[in-house]
Amino acid sequence: MGTMLNDVVPYNKDPNLYLKLAFTATFFAGVFQATLGLLRLGFVIDFLSKATLLGFMGGAAVIVSLQQLKGLLGITHFTNKMQIYPVLSSAIQHRNEWSWQTYVMGFCFLAFLLTTRHIGMRKPKLFWVSAAAPLVSVGLSTLLVTLFKSKLHGIATIGHLDKGLNPPSSNMLLFHGQFLGLAIKTGIITGILSLTEGIAVGRTFAALNDYQVDGNKEMIAIGLMNMAGSCSSCYVTTGSFSRSAVNANAGAKTVVSNIIMASTVLVTLLFLMPLFYYTPNLILAAIIITAVIGLIDYQSALRLWKVDKLDFVACLSSFFGVLMISVPMGLAIAVGVSVFKILLHVTRPNTCVLGNITGTQIYQNVNRYKEAKRVPYFVILSIEAPIYFANSTYLQERILRWIREEEEWLVANNGTSIKCVVIDMTAVTGIDTSGLAMVKELRKMLEKRSLQLVLANPGGTVMEKLHQSNILESFGSEGVYLTVDEAVADISSAWKA
Repeated sequence: MGTMLNDVVPYNKDPNLYLKLAFTATFFAGVFQATLGLLRLGFVIDFLSKATLLGFMGGAAVIVSLQQLKGLLGITHFTNKMQIYPVLSSAIQHRNEWSWQTYVMGFCFLAFLLTTRHIGMRKPKLFWVSAAAPLVSVGLSTLLVTLFKSKLHGIATIGHLDKGLNPPSSNMLLFHGQFLGLAIKTGIITGILSLTEGIAVGRTFAALNDYQVDGNKEMIAIGLMNMAGSCSSCYVTTGSFSRSAVNANAGAKTVVSNIIMASTVLVTLLFLMPLFYYTPNLILAAIIITAVIGLIDYQSALRLWKVDKLDFVACLSSFFGVLMISVPMGLAIAVGVSVFKILLHVTRPNTCVLGNITGTQIYQNVNRYKEAKRVPYFVILSIEAPIYFANSTYLQERILRWIREEEEWLVANNGTSIKCVVIDMTAVTGIDTSGLAMVKELRKMLEKRSLQLVLANPGGTVMEKLHQSNILESFGSEGVYLTVDEAVADISSAWKA
């Protein structure tokens, strides 16, 4: 949110407008989230695959971490841009503003926080070490600056903070003006990210504790929470992986833990705010870096490379989109790559040649199973996707190419030719009119070449449409079988007879 708003309305230039836009964006995020839940459109979130989210979160974590160089190095003038090149350039160009006291203390506390985080991850029983480290760091750094403020004058501190609760912000919501579009766009993008993380957290802990999560109800709850939050000085929020994990490890089972946490925050806001006067900015930067660095999951990226190269490309695309262009463009690239992957699988479905495993009635891919042998005079093909308008032409061409290639193989190896083509439709879960036309056209083309076309195990929905379109009549009684083995046995016996 800070990235998107800062690009147009820098906080230091017009803080009042910046706050209004933040609250308005939060309101629209809540409206968007609740609407998705009410209309039961939870599947929209699924367009962000885990691979693209992995890259997006990693890129955002790098950018947010680099932005903390301002506080960690003690730089006074720093760029408002969020791309990697402007941020690094600004840090180097303003190296004359670096404060050695700031970065020595900052990197020491950063090392301490990273170490405690590592201990908490390696030894779950010591989760309290990493959980308490930020609070200890704030207290210790504040104490050091307070005691040695005459010698540490180069370290910037938070300064005065007002006690009490923030006033209601319902009067700060902007529903008109030139920045309304920015607020809506920011709200939708941050709302999507908020939903993705919140539902992912919910599903993770539901799996661990053996209960179910209704995604649409989660969306409504998060949406209403953000709509209410926008009226009470909150920016868009969601369920947190780290804090939920700490809560779970501590043994929390109900929302009473949240009530206690909220009460602690309330007491702090009402009575303890003056204690943070000498809290150095560097400690906030160190805490933020420690928090977001957990989003850079390089091990999962390596697993993507081993398992699915296309997912790895999607991950890298969203990662570099965030780093090089912007956070919104990074998200757009992530969605675009995810949609492209879906289209690729739909328009180029997997097909393979099946062979019989000797001594059984099982037919498997001849390229994956060495035991699977081709059946003389037959070409047995499997289509592993629904047949729709988007892939019907490709499937027709692919089947004809398979027939040609198999015919050449059979002639070269067995000295036999093809008499029958069997299409295993076990994995074909649906078919539309274009797919029906393709089947009808394919049968005619093979008939001209004196080849018989047989369909094996079409599903209920596919069978209904074949029957309604009258295509089954052209196949006759020996055109459709329950299994591939039944088709091969029956047709072979008919030839012998």
